[in-house]
Amino acid sequence: MSAVEQRIAELGLKLPEVVPPLAAYQPAVRSGAYVHTSGQLPMVDGALPVTGKVGAEVSPEQAKELAAVCALNALAAVKSVTGDLDKIVRVVKVVGFVASAPDFTGQPGVVNGASELLGEILGDKGVHARSAVGVAVLPIDAPVEVEIQVEIAD
Repeated sequence: MSAVEQRIAELGLKLPEVVPPLAAYQPAVRSGAYVHTSGQLPMVDGALPVTGKVGAEVSPEQAKELAAVCALNALAAVKSVTGDLDKIVRVVKVVGFVASAPDFTGQPGVVNGASELLGEILGDKGVHARSAVGVAVLPIDAPVEVEIQVEIAD
């Protein structure tokens, strides 16, 4: 077990299987020293635990937890192309999309769920640039979607 996966276990979490693509794309692609993940939904055992808009059907607190699930799914996608999460030099960028009710403006707080988990798992390597974007709707009515870009050492 890699040191990163050991840290995930210490947090009481488990690295999931890679979420299969919902369309014509790959979960992650490596280009040079970087791995770019596709947007990861908060799938748990092949299903969304909750659907709807944040600030309406989904509370900001629920959405923050779901963003952390997205980040864990993104790490699984990274591992699928690197074979070892200990190869991560740093998380370079996180982009979070939040399906938002018209008056909801707390997207940064929701995406903190992903950012904070990456920091807990990777320490300084998890510090990153970020965008948190409110959108009208996400695939299969997911409340949140997260993609990450990581630098990898060989």
